[in-house]
Amino acid sequence: MSEDGSVRDRQPQRSPESMTATTRPERGATGGTRVLVTGAGGFIGHHLVRYLKDLGYWVRGVDLKYPEFEATAADEFEILDLRRWDNCLRATRGVQEVWALAADMGGMGFISAHHAEILHNNALINIHTLEAARVNGVSRYLFTSSACVYPEFKQTQTDVVPLKEEDAYPAQPQDAYGWEKLVIERLCTHYREDYGFETRIVRFHNIFGPRGTWRGGREKAPAALSRKIAIAKLTGEHVIELWGDGEQTRSFCYIDDCTTGLYRLMRSDHREPLNLGQDRMVTINELADMIAAIAGITVEIRHVPGPQGVRGRNSDNTQLRQVLGWEPQISLEEGLARTYHWIEQQVQDTLEPAAVGLATVTVPGVGVI
Repeated sequence: MSEDGSVRDRQPQRSPESMTATTRPERGATGGTRVLVTGAGGFIGHHLVRYLKDLGYWVRGVDLKYPEFEATAADEFEILDLRRWDNCLRATRGVQEVWALAADMGGMGFISAHHAEILHNNALINIHTLEAARVNGVSRYLFTSSACVYPEFKQTQTDVVPLKEEDAYPAQPQDAYGWEKLVIERLCTHYREDYGFETRIVRFHNIFGPRGTWRGGREKAPAALSRKIAIAKLTGEHVIELWGDGEQTRSFCYIDDCTTGLYRLMRSDHREPLNLGQDRMVTINELADMIAAIAGITVEIRHVPGPQGVRGRNSDNTQLRQVLGWEPQISLEEGLARTYHWIEQQVQDTLEPAAVGLATVTVPGVGVI
């Protein structure tokens, strides 16, 4: 968890591809509802703030850092450590809804190596934020859970049966990250049952897109592969490394579909956990080939030892379609193209000029959750 105290004064950029007008309500339909987005300096939180502002919400963003790649669109942005109870009381003051996205997390390489840190930090964040929201009279609370809550014994094959919401029990989540998410799901349910506090629970399945972490160890597979392939393209050394045999399978959901799905769930009457992701499953080798094709190159993949997570995972969207009357619309190819071109530009901007054309570029491996 890093902290960036710099203040950015430029206006946020809203690109045409970030708008999904066909699935959005009219601007101003919210009546100026005051909401809090925690984790607003992170990837999904930053995109969600822009989405809610475009709908007419008044938004307070809270995080340990400001958004890294463009200015926040939030009306207020406070740098607060939500592991502290007093900060959670401050963050949840004077708002009607909380969209709880704050978490200490990253790709497979990070969550497989920091169990105690992740469980400690995320438990404090979520227990304090939920109770502070109740104390401050918040009317509705959305908790962002993860597909990592699903049992590992249901994800041992590459041709995995898509995971339904009821498959979370009997419980055997993946790593400490998944256990904490499952416990807080239960806590949200008990707050609704015991206090009449309206809670919503979403389980993300591999959300990706531009303006998110793309290097440093916390990035996920689409961003990590995009970075590796961009470096390969720009240096002329068309070789990348990938953890495992590359036959592990996942589904990937583009960020604009994610924000649309979050909004629809928050406005619904559905109180049980709900999957949010694409239900198209690909191998990681296939994902790498798709990104390389977008880059216009062919790459040699060198498979190396490293954490891989579960062998296969896919979302069953049956309940998503029934509850929301909607499902993700943006194809994997389209989402990857938008993401890759953004990351290639970041790589181009950060590569040392002398590095372009060198024979060797050392890049960490890629993990998948």
